[in-house]
Amino acid sequence: MGSQECISVVNPVLMGGVVRSEVVESCYEKSVELLRQNSTPDGVLASSRSSRALGRHYASIFGRDASICAIGMAVSGDGELADAARDGLLALGRHQAPNGQIPKYVKPEIGEVDFWYAGCIDATLWWLIAISLLDRFHPDGRLAIELAPRITLALRWLQCQEHQVWYLLQQNEASDWADIMPRSGFVLYTNALWYWTKRLYDLPGTRDTREWGNLLFWPFGNVVPGQRRARLLMHYIRNKSRPTPFYLSFVNFSQWGDEVDIFGNLLAHLTGLADPSAACRTVRAIVSMQASLPYPIRVVGEPISRQSPMWRRYMQRHCQNLPWQYHNGGIWPFVGGFWVMLLGRMGMEKEARLELEKLALANRVNDWEFNEWFHGESGEPMGMPGQSWNAALFIMAYHALLHKVRYFL
Repeated sequence: MGSQECISVVNPVLMGGVVRSEVVESCYEKSVELLRQNSTPDGVLASSRSSRALGRHYASIFGRDASICAIGMAVSGDGELADAARDGLLALGRHQAPNGQIPKYVKPEIGEVDFWYAGCIDATLWWLIAISLLDRFHPDGRLAIELAPRITLALRWLQCQEHQVWYLLQQNEASDWADIMPRSGFVLYTNALWYWTKRLYDLPGTRDTREWGNLLFWPFGNVVPGQRRARLLMHYIRNKSRPTPFYLSFVNFSQWGDEVDIFGNLLAHLTGLADPSAACRTVRAIVSMQASLPYPIRVVGEPISRQSPMWRRYMQRHCQNLPWQYHNGGIWPFVGGFWVMLLGRMGMEKEARLELEKLALANRVNDWEFNEWFHGESGEPMGMPGQSWNAALFIMAYHALLHKVRYFL
């Protein structure tokens, strides 16, 4: 289905009217202001400083957060933010593990380095992606040259996590951004980032990663793999699941995720891991489940309940991951930025502008509090305020839509 046909289906469902450019422009200014406020000599903090943020370690340089933020900061046109973006990537590099892994977070002022419980696989991926994009937007920075030995170490560490036949990264539960979710084995979100990284660094096996990703994360097509173990894995899934418009959130031995990882699906389409012909069906399904109401966007389509075999006791940690909350169905404005970029990439500019406005309205709640996430049903603002990546993704989406900046190959 072409983008025009997709637009004709989506248009009646998306909310909004005439884009109020005032709130969009105000949000852009507030985003720059927040990122300046949260910047330190060692990079940008995950959130604004407060006693609560300090107690939960949010006032730290997070590997994934600072790297994602660095991209938005680099395209902002603000010299101070571009410098802070570079500082953050350098600080993370200085605290790289001897084996090449980038930490979950660092506190340079006290020398604390954290790698999480089951490891943190996506911090290394986002760090590599950010370095490549910063050099694209600011070639005089020569960041990749300065960090060349550390980049080699990071890539080698990731290649050690790659399946030697399927060219997909493997991971434990709760070891990426959704760090209290039970996805394990081959995870869609992580492998979308791995495919993007492989393309940016021209790594071997890039095409294989894409082919196996489409086979395992959407095992309902007509292609039958010649590899025996892959056939068995796909057979387990096809016997108990029906095709959906979405790629599975993860695939493991006799287990898989059908809760609908919206973030993972967005990245799969943006990075090119997913089949281009599937993008329209995914967008239509996201709209039909009203996942961008009241704000973009809910990160899980069907939250995991306590009665589900996928439920884990750690999901009630801090009472966060109950259904419709946090990673288990909460609304995350920073992920909404990727939603806006996918709509724009598909030529759905009017829809993307409406969603950008809703994203601005989300950040404006409680007098520009930039809340971490919102309850997936009630829309109540929750989590830590002053989230840096909310600001950075708004800037990224703004430039992608209005200035046609391309982050994805």
